[in-house]
Formats: sequence, C-alpha cells, structure tokens
Amino acid sequence: MKSVIETFSDVINACLIEDSSRLVLALSGGLDSRVMLECLSHYQLQNPQLEVRAVHVHHGLSDNADHWMEQCRTWCEEARIPFYAEFANLDIHSKQSLEAQAREARYALLSQHLRKNDLLLTAQHADDQLETVLLALKRGSGPKGLAAMGVKSVFGEAVLVRPFLSLKREALEDFAKQQNLDWVEDESNQDTQFDRNFLRLRVIPALSKRWPEIQASALRSAQLCFEQEQLLDELLEQQYQSVRNADNSLNAQCLCELSEAIRNRLLRRWFAQYGLPMPGKKQLGLIYREVINASQDANPKLIIGKVSVRRFQKSLFLVEQSKEAPYWQSTIVIDTTLELPNGLGYVGVSSHSDIGLLVRAPEQGEKVWVQFNPGGLTAHPDERSGSRKLKKLFQEYQIPSWKRSQTPILMYNEEVVAVGDSFVCRGYSGSGHRFYWKKHN
Repeated sequence: MKSVIETFSDVINACLIEDSSRLVLALSGGLDSRVMLECLSHYQLQNPQLEVRAVHVHHGLSDNADHWMEQCRTWCEEARIPFYAEFANLDIHSKQSLEAQAREARYALLSQHLRKNDLLLTAQHADDQLETVLLALKRGSGPKGLAAMGVKSVFGEAVLVRPFLSLKREALEDFAKQQNLDWVEDESNQDTQFDRNFLRLRVIPALSKRWPEIQASALRSAQLCFEQEQLLDELLEQQYQSVRNADNSLNAQCLCELSEAIRNRLLRRWFAQYGLPMPGKKQLGLIYREVINASQDANPKLIIGKVSVRRFQKSLFLVEQSKEAPYWQSTIVIDTTLELPNGLGYVGVSSHSDIGLLVRAPEQGEKVWVQFNPGGLTAHPDERSGSRKLKKLFQEYQIPSWKRSQTPILMYNEEVVAVGDSFVCRGYSGSGHRFYWKKHN
C-alpha cells in the first residue's frame, strides 16, 4: 500500500501541466490540510525548482479564527513555505447559508493567487467523497451530482487537484500522529445541525463499520458517473452547438423539437457553461412550460438562483439578476471616461474617440449626464419621422426588456441625445464628438 506522501506525489506528478506550474495549497489548519502541508514540504525538497505557497482564508466565524491563522503561519515558517492570509467578508443576514457563503468566498480569494496552469491543492479525502455522494442522493441528484468530486477539475485557467481523494481520514490521522503533527479543531465541526457533520459523526462511522470498503466503492461509483457524464457531453456536443446561438443564447424553437431527456440535458449543459448550479427536474419543466412555451406576446421570466431565464425573439437567455441600475445617474465630463455600475462597462463623450455614435458637442451651460431609467422619456431617432416613447423605441430597436434598464441614455439637460449604441436623436447628431459605450465581456 502506498504511503500518504507517495500518494500525494504521484497525483501531483500526474497533474503537473508544465515545469512553470505553481502549487497553491488551501490551508485551513485542520487535520487534512495540515497533513497536506507536510506532504507539500517533502515534495518541494524533491522538486526545488517548483514555486509553492499556502493560502489561509480567515472567515471570521469563530473566536479562534485569529489563533488558527497564526498557527498556519507558524507551520508554514517551519516548513519554509510562503504563507498568505486572506480575509472573507460574510453577511450573517443573507438568505444564503453561511456555509455556502464561506465556500464561495474561499474559492474566490484562493483564485486571486492562481495563474494559468497553477495547481490549487485542496485536502478532501475518501470520507469527504462519500459525504458528497450521500448529500447528492439526499437531494435527488442525477449522474452529474453523483459524480461528486474528481481528483482534478478545471478551475478558471488553473487546475483544482485533490491528492487525498483515495485516502480515508483514518489514514491521514495515522500519518499525522506518526509525524507528531499538530492541527486545529474547528468547534463547528461538532455541530450536527450541518448535514456534513451529521454524516461525518453519525452516519459514516456506522456505514464504515458495516462495510469497511464503502469509501472506495463510493469513489468508484462517482468515477463511473463522471465517465458517463463525459460520454453524454461528447455524444450531444454537435446537437448542443446546433441549438446554441452566436451570443450563447439557445434557440427555443429547436429545443421544442427535441425529446424531453435531450432538451433537459442541453439546458443543464447551458447552465454549466456559465458555471451555474444545475437546475432540478422541476425547474427544467418550468423553463419548458413557462418560458419556452409562453405565448408569443409574453415577456416570460423564471428566476433560478442568481439568474433568470428569459425569452426574446425565439431565443432563451440567462440574465444576471444584479445587473439592473434603473435609478443610477451621473454627470459626464467631456473627454473623460465614466465607469457604470454593476459591471455594465463605461461610457464617455469624446472628441478623440473613433468608436461610438456621432453627436454634436454640448453647448455652453448644457448639463451632460447619463441615466438608465427610460420611464417617461421620449426620443426622436435621427433617421425616423416623429418622436415616440422610449419604451416603444426599445421594442422597435429589438432591445430585450431586461436590457432596457441596463442601457445608458445620454442626456443634455432634460433631452435625450443618444441611447446606448442604438441611435442618436434628431438635433443632436454631429461630427466632432462621439458617445461611446464599452461593455465588459
């Protein structure tokens, strides 16, 4: 049987992409990551050309959090591994669970330490894998959920690696005792109100006593589910590309012509492309009935987590809920750039720009400003006869309803000058200045 250090080294050797890849350890200070720090120290001695570091995320949820951080710092100094601490900012009043917030914050902070081809090392082990499979069963997950965690997975431009996934926690604890290692104990790990703690403390010990190989069996089942998921993606790749539009929306009419099983699979693939949690079977049914099959004159909207599924001109779109900024407004200084809220890009009125809509220069005393709220505004596009409510013009210019409060409107005093990148109003066209809107990708 391989030792813990040998298991760690073999996985790292198999996952290294190129000689310049760095190893970044997520170090909580608990037993698992403490053992991995020791393994990383041994590995660095054998591979001194590799750059390594350990990153500890301070969540601030325990009175002992400062102590844990300093312990991690001390252990890294002893191992001669560079140590970095990051501080999470969690909202205890949020509807999202603290556990989920902490996980999201942790990975977001860890990602700041990663470059292309780096390996992010996390210390999940075989017992953690069994917990994940059992939680997936509790939620009624399909093969993708039951695939649980892989030894390696894509993480932005880096790779997330779990070297201990084949090892039981018992093996890690034996190793720690043999090496006389200390580690921290998070008191919240004893709270069985959390599902994982309930499984770890009450369920898995009983299962392991009855079936000692159950962790290995769960790992094997997860790997088989993962392989099936990969096979399905490969088989349906051509069909997925046939329903996906150039702007990453989906052709609703084409989806209607597919079987329910294939349609649901392609919708899940669409969510996965955006890194979103998978919609459940009930939610997939609602997408089909209430969005895809809504009446032609409807403006359907289905909220799923942090996004909404919308339909516009026979296409489905995934829209971030936080993008709208209807009440925001700001003045613009000519030849300077103005950052818009909520990641909507930036705008400017410039005499030097070679992109954007041509507008006349503001006259002396005219207030130049930008707003998003189209309510009550009237505009007269230069190429049209007569003025119309901006709401009607948005429809004519085929701007989806959810983008109408995300489209910057250039104003001189109280008159509409230009709208987004769509049109300039009569009386305001010119040749010396441009109103430009650069959107974030």
